Amino acid sequence: MADRTRVGIDIGGTFTDFLLYDGESGRFSIAKTLTTPDEPARAVATGLSQLSSQTEIPVQQVDQIVHGTTLVTNALIERKGAITALITTKGFRDALEIAREHRYDLYDLFLEHPAPLVPRYLRLELDERILSDGSVMTPVDLDQLPSLLETIRSEGATAVAVSLLHSYQNPDHERQVLARLQELAPDLISSISSDVAPEIREYERTSTTVANVYVRPLAERYIAGLLDTLSAIGFDGSLFIMLSSGGLSSPEAAARYPIRLVESGPAAGALAAAHIGRLSGRDRLLAFDMGGTTAKCCLVGEQGLTFSDEFEVSRVYRFKKGSGLPVSVPVIELIEIGSGGGSIARVDTLGLLKVGPDSAGAMPGPACYGRGGTQPTVTDADLVLGYLDPDHFLGGKMPLDIEKARAAIATVADPLGLTVDEAAWGIHQVVNEQMAGAARIHAIERGEDARTFPLFAFGGAGPVHAYGVARILRAPEVIVPFGAGVASTIGFLVAPISFDFVRTFVGRIDNLDWSEVRSRFEEMSSEGEAMLTGAGTSAGEIAYQRFAELRYVGQGHQVKVRVPDGPLDISMASKLLAAFEAEYRRLYGRTAEGNPVEAINWRLVAAAPTPDLPLERLSSGAAAGDAQALKGHRRAFVQETSQFEDVPVYDRYALTSVFSATGPAIIEENESTIVVGKDAHISIDTFSNIVIRLPHALE
Repeated sequence: MADRTRVGIDIGGTFTDFLLYDGESGRFSIAKTLTTPDEPARAVATGLSQLSSQTEIPVQQVDQIVHGTTLVTNALIERKGAITALITTKGFRDALEIAREHRYDLYDLFLEHPAPLVPRYLRLELDERILSDGSVMTPVDLDQLPSLLETIRSEGATAVAVSLLHSYQNPDHERQVLARLQELAPDLISSISSDVAPEIREYERTSTTVANVYVRPLAERYIAGLLDTLSAIGFDGSLFIMLSSGGLSSPEAAARYPIRLVESGPAAGALAAAHIGRLSGRDRLLAFDMGGTTAKCCLVGEQGLTFSDEFEVSRVYRFKKGSGLPVSVPVIELIEIGSGGGSIARVDTLGLLKVGPDSAGAMPGPACYGRGGTQPTVTDADLVLGYLDPDHFLGGKMPLDIEKARAAIATVADPLGLTVDEAAWGIHQVVNEQMAGAARIHAIERGEDARTFPLFAFGGAGPVHAYGVARILRAPEVIVPFGAGVASTIGFLVAPISFDFVRTFVGRIDNLDWSEVRSRFEEMSSEGEAMLTGAGTSAGEIAYQRFAELRYVGQGHQVKVRVPDGPLDISMASKLLAAFEAEYRRLYGRTAEGNPVEAINWRLVAAAPTPDLPLERLSSGAAAGDAQALKGHRRAFVQETSQFEDVPVYDRYALTSVFSATGPAIIEENESTIVVGKDAHISIDTFSNIVIRLPHALE
């Protein structure tokens, strides 16, 4: 795959980013355009046209496009999915609203829970009952479906989720219901829980299935529209969609399981950080991705990225776990840690300066874009502070209006009794503090100290704020890759085609029916092979990873461990126990020796080979020497002296590997700007990463 022409496309809330890799020449080309929220495919066509002009490679010669999107997340947050009905076991229609029956904040007297995606009048009951061992207590009464369908249609529902009790053990009833629904109402879009999330925990399984079918009509239209647009401009290669787990899926599978795309874009950024870190010999990084709408953070440790099989969307309170809708899908563990460049600043009822979570987005965008926005944003503040060049934004393709930025900032400066410059610095610093605080908590929750991790900064706004965030965290270094403004697109081009599967089979590992375990894995392997070969991977190239979720008997939650190599028989019990105790000790500092251990879920990841992407070639376009790199000086705010100074501005593309400088400094490339504080040391490594050593790390 290394010699093929591939394009990664990341559609964000404000900008759509592109990276083309020409495998024949080893060259990379970058493009960035404003997102078109009303029709995202239009921005895709615009960006591909830009790439074709830059590279003289027509779209017809592109072999593969890999794409990530925030469509699913946004639809769930904004409640813009289909009107959805739920068919469930008689007596269990309220499980979706009862949820977990616990308070995520004990001291909040006005605590809110997210409203279910399906209102109670569309949660319909069906006579049937399967027991926890998979046996049938009450056969399914399919004759009730016509009357249920009358209710569904009368309420205008166009999508139906089916989640019956204990279907993870025996999916027969759900499959019968699905077959009859397709017969009676083929126009309705439906999903069954035994397909979407075949695992224990009724509320989470139902919530995931409902969320999947809620966004499925939107996802199907979106993917079909994208395919039509690509076909219209001459693309006839392969299209793949990034999953939340960091793997790639065919458009058909993505349309069927759109809930797997819930963290599609952020996953690519995490993969990019891990890939660049691995190539440059850094196995510990704190990835910091700040774009136009949000910022994300992810730890990359010695063992690479960490993954979770649970996620929350549409939280009532942004940073409070338990306040959102749970979805049981594999995701790379990351956290949304703050605001993006378009996040809006305001003065709250207590007279305090707040930033976000509302964003100006791509339209109208920050006030300085001159597209009708009047509210003050982070980008407006950065422009006022001198960190951005109004004539060099997006390489000069999008001039910024500093007077409109100052006018917008004045709307928060005046109520606070501050000058515009003071208010701009306040906005910049509030955002940095928010992001540093959330990043510190994210590290602590994983048993790590953020002070020991270099900050790997990318995204359009990430390099502007990274130094300030690292200074608060006391991180030793900031590392900024070449092309940082579109670096997350690198993740699309290093992701393998893969899919995750899960089956529930509960039993103590010292008395387990291993023939049943083997049967579950054989079933998942067959599904994985069918899905990946359908996406163009040969069966001999597919690699499988096995996992088990274990817990001490009596506990409510389980710990995920890798199933060691070897046959799935009684000899595996001691190996699994050792793996479980090692992971349990790492997480909690101790084990409960002598307590029996039971398995809950069994998971399989089927993956094609990881594509090759030799990023060292990114430096091949570096230019003529450091003497020509100094573009001039610009008045910019320096935190350490609390005043504006004439700060040297460097051209990122003219820096060579021997470059060395001391801050304060500003380094510009077309898609992002790097801001460096006073007395920090700046150098460039052999992979064209800018390495900023903070003053406290030089002492």
